[in-house]
Amino acid sequence: MSVKEILFDRKLIRLLRIRWTGQLTDGIFQSALASFVLFSPERQADAMSAALAFALVLVPYSIVGPFVGTILDRFSRQRALFFANMTRAITLTIIALLIFQGYTGIEMTVFVLIAFGVNRLILAGLSAGLPLVISREKLITANAFVVTGGSVWVVLGGGIGLGVRKILDSMTSADYADAIIISIAVCGYLGAALFASMLRRDEIGPLPHEIVKGSFTQGLKEMREGVKFLEEHVDAARGIAAIAIQRGGLTALTLMTLVLERNKFNDPLDTEAGLAGVTFMIVTAAVGFVVGAIVAPYGVSRVGRHRWMQLAMAAASVSVIALAITRTSLTLALTAFFTALCGQSVKVTNDALVQSKIDDIFRGRVFAVYDVVVNFAIVFGGLLAAFLLPTNGDTWTLPTVIGLGYLATSLIILRPSKFFIRSA
Repeated sequence: MSVKEILFDRKLIRLLRIRWTGQLTDGIFQSALASFVLFSPERQADAMSAALAFALVLVPYSIVGPFVGTILDRFSRQRALFFANMTRAITLTIIALLIFQGYTGIEMTVFVLIAFGVNRLILAGLSAGLPLVISREKLITANAFVVTGGSVWVVLGGGIGLGVRKILDSMTSADYADAIIISIAVCGYLGAALFASMLRRDEIGPLPHEIVKGSFTQGLKEMREGVKFLEEHVDAARGIAAIAIQRGGLTALTLMTLVLERNKFNDPLDTEAGLAGVTFMIVTAAVGFVVGAIVAPYGVSRVGRHRWMQLAMAAASVSVIALAITRTSLTLALTAFFTALCGQSVKVTNDALVQSKIDDIFRGRVFAVYDVVVNFAIVFGGLLAAFLLPTNGDTWTLPTVIGLGYLATSLIILRPSKFFIRSA
């Protein structure tokens, strides 16, 4: 399936405008939170505070994870997407009002947790619904387009947020500027809700004959069913484990980048320079995401899904080890690019692998397991960075640990005797 075919696929485009509108808005919202937490002149950023912020954001993902599959397999995913986006719009409105009024403690934290927790439902619902609008043989290309496009829109949203903040800095305080940006994000989530309302009630599942009846409280039981399903599809389970390790390592590298740009490569007192440095690295990584998604279908067509994932993880280890050897702005940018390229190749390939093996009736609960596993890995990666990073972020230890972890994943978890269960 070519990009041209995707652009003229009306069913897919209807799904994409929900996803990408939301992800553009995610970028705007996250840029405001990042500048509020890490790059406000009144606050001193360090690895531990950044790691705790990451963990705080992901707590709701893990809490709602067991119940996401229950919702997506029992209720209309279209309605779930509509109400979830409306909820995010409402919570962001409250967050903006709290910042305007100076209430930036536990009150704001609670609503931030709600906003990110609801986002888990949105992304899982969109992923579970994708196979219903695209044929199985076209999933790899479609996933590459969907996921990579989403990454680009998140980065673009972040750029918009940072650009608006720079304009507002001369007009108001940093906190007020962040509140205004969050208010802008409200409009984005309202737009995503509007697009969701335009889908038919059963368009992205579950289909009428597939709706599961039963108690809502069966979420944990269904998580176990998702785990059992993965036990029977070992290659999908090992692929999920690889993604978890890759994303955990990427989180640690992201925190390392934040601290290096804030405290080593730039004057710690010049928060604008640090923020600009982080923005450049994010854009560099975004280019890597795009390239990785483009090359993934070609790599898969030549060596198969399983072999391509193994090779990509091995290549990712090399790019990270390079950062362990020398830590400059140039090597950091190169590591960001190649790690993102390899990681995105693994991600889009594995998503297609998992989706191709799951009947729609199980898709919601398997993706709930997928999300929870990856989220815990991301939290672990953040905590690992917090303990291994010095104040200025300059260390060879962390990238060495990540690089060896990637290499071990390629050689052990993705080894042919266990991972190559079926030809791809």
